[in-house]
Amino acid sequence: MRRLPVRFTLVLLGALFAATPALAQTAASPQKTGTAMPSDIDPKSGFRLPLPNRDDLDEAGKKAFDRGNAPGGTIAGLQGPAGIQLYSPKTAALSSGMNRYLRFEAGFTPHEREVAILITAREMDSQFEWVAHEPEALKEGVPQSTIDVIKYRRSTEGVDSTDALIIELGRQLWRDHKVKSETFAQLKTVFGPNKLIDLVMLMGNYAGTAALLAAVDMQLHAGKKPLLPIP
Repeated sequence: MRRLPVRFTLVLLGALFAATPALAQTAASPQKTGTAMPSDIDPKSGFRLPLPNRDDLDEAGKKAFDRGNAPGGTIAGLQGPAGIQLYSPKTAALSSGMNRYLRFEAGFTPHEREVAILITAREMDSQFEWVAHEPEALKEGVPQSTIDVIKYRRSTEGVDSTDALIIELGRQLWRDHKVKSETFAQLKTVFGPNKLIDLVMLMGNYAGTAALLAAVDMQLHAGKKPLLPIP
């Protein structure tokens, strides 16, 4: 068998290796850009389980269904956490009450609430939560510059001092799994001990929701684009 010249062989190999990344990128692009839905996703519910029929639910389930389906009841409606929780209707009422208290009755400003939710969504890499709450944060007056600090994991230097504390709390909770003494002391001075614990409960509530969304691979609503830079 005739051997190819060394120079020709190197050129051929170089072309092959140069083409390989492009081929890999093309194959992966539909899932990465959200143009193809995973095969185990129900197209109506947007997650790995079908949305239950209201008539098949017990009384607790019917109430949870109606809460999730009511206009303005939730940000995402039934194609989101409210729909997933129909598979656990007895906990849905409990979690709904806690969520309502922590979001609207615990004494946080809407601005503080959305910063706490965003930092939790970012550190949990919850694309669905982030896409739902970045517009809410903007509507409640959170500056785009502060949102970008959370989104791109930048330094909190120059950020409003209270926002910076909430961001640091979220990073230490979900990234370091340990809150520094000085961070806790500063938060206690700003919020007081009771409200500080409610703040942690608020963030924990959204971390739990992020876990639920991840387990069922909740897809973004039709027309929504991913906003978090997740590899």
